[in-house]
Amino acid sequence: MKNHFNKSIYFLAGAIFLVVGCSPKNVDYLKESKKDKDKRMEWWRDARFGMFIHWGLYAVPAGEWDGVNTYGEWIRHSAKIPLETYDKFVAEFNPTKFNADAWVKMAKNAGMKYIVITSKHHDGFGIFDSQQTDFDIMSTPFKRDVLKELADACQREGIKLCFYHSIMDWHHPDYLPRRNWETDRSTEGADYERYVQYMKAQLKELLTNYGEAPHVLWFDGEWENTWTHNRGVDLYNYVRSLKPGIIINNRVDSGRDGMAGMSDAGFAGDFGTPEQEIPATGLPGVDWESCMTMNDNWGYNKADKNFKSTRELIRNLTDIASKGGNYLLNIGPTAEGVFPPESIQRLEEIGDWMKQNGDAIYGTSASPFGSFSWGRCTMKRVGADTYLYLHVFEVPKDGRLVLNGIANEPMGPQYLAFPSVVTLPIHREEDALVVKIDTVLPDKNNSVIVLPLKGKPDFHLSPQIVAKYDLFINEQQIAIRDEEGDSEIHYTLDGSPPSLQSAIYTVPLSVKNTSLVSARSFRKGQPISGTLQRTFIKVRPQSASGQEGFSAGLAFAYYEGDWDSLPDFNKLQMVASGITNNFKLKPTNDGEHYGYQFSGFVKIPKSGVYTFSTSSDDGSSLFINNRPVVDNDGTHGMREKSEVVVLEAGYHEIIVRFFEKTGGEGLQVFWESEDFGKQAIPDSALFYLPGK
Repeated sequence: MKNHFNKSIYFLAGAIFLVVGCSPKNVDYLKESKKDKDKRMEWWRDARFGMFIHWGLYAVPAGEWDGVNTYGEWIRHSAKIPLETYDKFVAEFNPTKFNADAWVKMAKNAGMKYIVITSKHHDGFGIFDSQQTDFDIMSTPFKRDVLKELADACQREGIKLCFYHSIMDWHHPDYLPRRNWETDRSTEGADYERYVQYMKAQLKELLTNYGEAPHVLWFDGEWENTWTHNRGVDLYNYVRSLKPGIIINNRVDSGRDGMAGMSDAGFAGDFGTPEQEIPATGLPGVDWESCMTMNDNWGYNKADKNFKSTRELIRNLTDIASKGGNYLLNIGPTAEGVFPPESIQRLEEIGDWMKQNGDAIYGTSASPFGSFSWGRCTMKRVGADTYLYLHVFEVPKDGRLVLNGIANEPMGPQYLAFPSVVTLPIHREEDALVVKIDTVLPDKNNSVIVLPLKGKPDFHLSPQIVAKYDLFINEQQIAIRDEEGDSEIHYTLDGSPPSLQSAIYTVPLSVKNTSLVSARSFRKGQPISGTLQRTFIKVRPQSASGQEGFSAGLAFAYYEGDWDSLPDFNKLQMVASGITNNFKLKPTNDGEHYGYQFSGFVKIPKSGVYTFSTSSDDGSSLFINNRPVVDNDGTHGMREKSEVVVLEAGYHEIIVRFFEKTGGEGLQVFWESEDFGKQAIPDSALFYLPGK
């Protein structure tokens, strides 16, 4: 009989897991060829759109505990619910209205091609029949394997079922570290390696008991220091040894860069996972998937009615596809087993749009032109020809969609959702194709125009104007590059359009005054690209402090309180203060509801342009010389923001403020310049004035 309450069972089973958990094949799947990986990733890259489902015991309290109603799937941690209290939700979880076919059909009708559902979230509860523990759905009054029913329904509907599985586990007695507020849960006898074997045993169940599912294993909870790069590589290889064709996200390893979701080369994982954000310019040559909520929570919260509009969701999907990524849109079902009505409505409306415009999403590649002020572009090959899909969000004032640098001969463009309508007017202006549209769009959310082009893509992008910063003090070096490498680049420095009579670029430019640089590529006396412009501004640096008597370190002030945004710390009662070497202090309480203010001086080694950044969970801000520079405020996961400032060599006053509400925590402060790359501000550059 399974028994999650009897710790000795875990210890006895650990010896068994050490045997069943080992990889049956000693293969390094990270050395897979590009050809083999492309084949394995093909369906996922074509799909573009999937449904995320966060569902478990946390649906029972529905986001509310002790009068606070802002919690989600992290409620046990955020509300500090004791284990024995949280365990009582097992007897209350009875989703009698759950219907696997209804869930899958809603995803399919919305145009989604795959579903990722939480087999186990951080609380350790499994919504499947696991032989490794009683802390699963078979111990609830429901007693049905949700994953089995979903796998069967997905098989019937042609949807690929995928599993989210947390590496973190707040319930298992061998998982370390404990929550810092769980002072009553001893770690005596806990063995993290035994936990890893338990997790592998559960993963083996998931990989072998559900037919073709899972097609993706979506890991999470890898950021605690007990999980290492070597463990990540081992787990990646273990999973693929059991199902070689499976796709695994990068959170299997420990190298993810916060909510930006990407990992450096050398870390395990098949795709990056930006969370609640869309990369500004995409990530060329890299597989990635933005996971985002419909409202403010992943798990069900009955009070959370802050749902994104259907228009925003459709445009998010379009923006992501135009940058070469996938969109994983989350639903948080209720404890009864139904989707919130607001989610159902939006799924239906997205589905209506996808039925008419899905060709502009599925199987497309990123826009070769970047984004447009009027919308986005996706592209695909259709037979011997190239199709551009122009996603029009707003009509330009002149009603002209200008596409520079296209050498292909166009065929008749028309609205994708209205193929019987007469084709739209199109003509050529030098290198550009210009499509003329009416002032009223047929679809308020996103009107898609399909523009077929004869032959394979024959595009010529504008030259790149290359410089690290747009600001300079005395002189700025500027390079201009052309993607083809065999064209002639003409440029101007006064903003006028480059022509054959304009200067020809041969060596890097040096400008000593504010300049508007314009560049365009020519070949055989004809323009082949659009014009790119970039303004470089000469500025006066902020003066350094004339004070003397600095000592190494920073002054800090520590506060405690419950805030949703940075308070005015100067008006609050300070709990502690002192001098520290850097920005890495830890709280004196249980790790939540606290804040810091660091103050002192940063020594600038050379007059120039500097980028300062804060990466924090939750809010932070940075001031230089009492001027706001970085605003990273609010309650959020680990998020980075940066800004540029021009400083004279010497000492400059710096203030960094940070607060932590609940959930994860962390603060990092970075700088970079033209002379060095992004790095944490070193201790050797931080000072304070004694007595100030």
